[in-house]
Amino acid sequence: MEVEIIKVEEPEETGIEESELDEMWSYVGKKSNPRWLWHAIDCRSGKVLAYAFGRRTDEVFLQLKKLLEPFGIQKYCTDGWGAYERHIPAEQHEIGKRKTQRIERKHLGLRTRLKRLARKTICYSRTEEMHDIVIGLFINRYELGVTV
Repeated sequence: MEVEIIKVEEPEETGIEESELDEMWSYVGKKSNPRWLWHAIDCRSGKVLAYAFGRRTDEVFLQLKKLLEPFGIQKYCTDGWGAYERHIPAEQHEIGKRKTQRIERKHLGLRTRLKRLARKTICYSRTEEMHDIVIGLFINRYELGVTV
């Protein structure tokens, strides 16, 4: 009996199929000094892919988009805020709250676990640097699994 062995090539990884993008409001010092956490998660696994801090401007979104380039994301699911529509091609962009429920749930978890993100609290950040460090350390530890 003869057996022919044929090597089947592994399919190439095409990147992440869908990603949810959203931004979350908080403040530093006083509510008139807003600070936004922009982040993206993989729709399939729910894992955080990248995040950026700043104002709610196109420049900060473009920083996040640059961090997402290595993932090869095929479709972005957003809530339709202007920066997304201006900088994501229409064929890669899906707008609607139905596709952003998982990332909105992550916002709730962050607000629950980090009191400085709660809207009504006596715990707040006094400097943008400390605000970004505390939230960044939390995301790195509990979302990305990086111990610092």
